[in-house]
Amino acid sequence: MTYSDAVIKRLTELCDEKKITVNGLANLSGITQSTVDNLMKGKTKNPKLKTLHKLAVGLDMTVSELLDFPEMNETAFEDE
Repeated sequence: MTYSDAVIKRLTELCDEKKITVNGLANLSGITQSTVDNLMKGKTKNPKLKTLHKLAVGLDMTVSELLDFPEMNETAFEDE
């Protein structure tokens, strides 16, 4: 699993839990839909902290909460 895959999995799970679409996530986060789409499609391999912060705020959580999940904590990621 790559870092990008882990972030995509986490965001997908959170969107499912909160019953929001990727477009909804973009709107809640104040990020363009194309930016979120690129992230979710794996085109963006290493999202900026600023982007992760905006996504976290849109999901009503901290960046720490956003990135605190098993795949992120237990995986040794290789360079992409």
